[in-house]
Amino acid sequence: MPSSFPVLGLIVALPLAFLIVLAAVPARSVGAIRTLGLLGSAAPAGLAFYALTRFDLTGGGWQFREGARWFTLWMPSFDVASHGWQLVPLPIDGTLAVDGLSLPLLFMATFVGFMAALASWTVTHRPKAYWMFVLLLNAGMNGAFAATNLLLFFVFFELTLVALFFLVGIWGGEARERAAYQLLLYNGLGSLIMLAVFLLLFHLTGSFDVSTVAERLGERALPGWLVTGTFLALVVAFGIKLPIVPFHTWVLNVHPVASAPMSMILSGVLLKIGGYGLIRFGVGFFPEEVRRWAPLLAVFGLINLLYGAFLALQEGELKRLIAYSSISHMGLVLFGLAAANEEGLSGAVFQMVSHGFISALLFLVAGVIAERTGTARLAELGGLWQPMPLASGVLLVGALASLGLPAFSGFVAELLTYLGLFKSGQGVIAVLGAFGLVLSAAYLLRGALTAGWGPVPERAKALTDARPVEIVPMLLLVAAILWIGVYPFVLGEAMKASIGALVARL
Repeated sequence: MPSSFPVLGLIVALPLAFLIVLAAVPARSVGAIRTLGLLGSAAPAGLAFYALTRFDLTGGGWQFREGARWFTLWMPSFDVASHGWQLVPLPIDGTLAVDGLSLPLLFMATFVGFMAALASWTVTHRPKAYWMFVLLLNAGMNGAFAATNLLLFFVFFELTLVALFFLVGIWGGEARERAAYQLLLYNGLGSLIMLAVFLLLFHLTGSFDVSTVAERLGERALPGWLVTGTFLALVVAFGIKLPIVPFHTWVLNVHPVASAPMSMILSGVLLKIGGYGLIRFGVGFFPEEVRRWAPLLAVFGLINLLYGAFLALQEGELKRLIAYSSISHMGLVLFGLAAANEEGLSGAVFQMVSHGFISALLFLVAGVIAERTGTARLAELGGLWQPMPLASGVLLVGALASLGLPAFSGFVAELLTYLGLFKSGQGVIAVLGAFGLVLSAAYLLRGALTAGWGPVPERAKALTDARPVEIVPMLLLVAAILWIGVYPFVLGEAMKASIGALVARL
């Protein structure tokens, strides 16, 4: 393809284009609706893989840059020198680009979005509206990882929130409306803080462009209280999304009622936007503050890791167990950020990509089991290995990958993160955090073995195993986990130059 091929624009625009086409399709044409929704999710994944194979591994800057000035707003501003008001331009750019930090996450997001679309094939309740919101969600999360403009990033960030609110509130389980409103409340607060920070950064730098903001912040001598306050506000805004304890309760209420495909996207992709924002804007804009607050970030990472692990250890519901596991594993992202070196930040990004695949796999299998058995309570499960051998086996594989067994992607992510933490001189935190990894083996294997093995109850003998539309995403997710676990070079080399450029600022 020519170098001018708008690969990123298509990754973002194709879901919206299919959404528009879908709007014109009669609601009774369920087959056509499903096909269009699936194609609108599959095309971005194929294009993201193309971008990954064409990425220049020697360059650390933005690549595949495309877009242009959309329009310019004029806003009043008081000029201190002339003691008068004047109009200043507010440029709105639709610029997209990726580097070694965002491209692996964009590929993961499109791939998980495609797998969730496959798992959505059997949705029968209001399928037209469902697939339209799925496509809107795909466009939002793809755009968030490709945007190089703060305002554009905010718009895509909000699209994901709006789409997920309806997908949980309409197609969720019992108490879905309460969970959807809690999701909206928590994330809406985070969005408000993030928008206020972005507007402040524009006021300080005169630009919404990520690279320009980083450059001009480095050139200006700003009051220490302003820099610290802005950085901490960013940590809170993206910490709600990650989530950082104590901003995590909304996740625990959403996952048990969300459908399996929505849990796949929420845990697999949307939480990672929080981690991406902490690295892209936290390290990119305020490197000295990251160094300064690194010990506290490491402590919060340890709290996430141990808190999630201890609660998962005593949790009796499979989906909530996986949700606690996600909170625990996001502590490793904070570890990588706190390490503030190449190994740590590489491990944090690798952890987000790896956990995106693994958590999507676990929530998919948990959803299949809950749909077949009518329950997700471990006390009511057991012996599924005989009627559901494939689902039980994949659940065990997902558990082994999540606890960091060698040859799986989780092992590479954990190794890099802990290496970075030790190298940064925070060995005590690393040793304490290792206890959380031991606990992860306990609760993950407990969940997988309790559900899958043991005596086969009479009521389980009539159950059917996963259907083809569920088997395909399961096997593809397992393949992705093994691919980057056995061959981490495919992501590591892409990240190297960009992570190195960030570390050079620290």
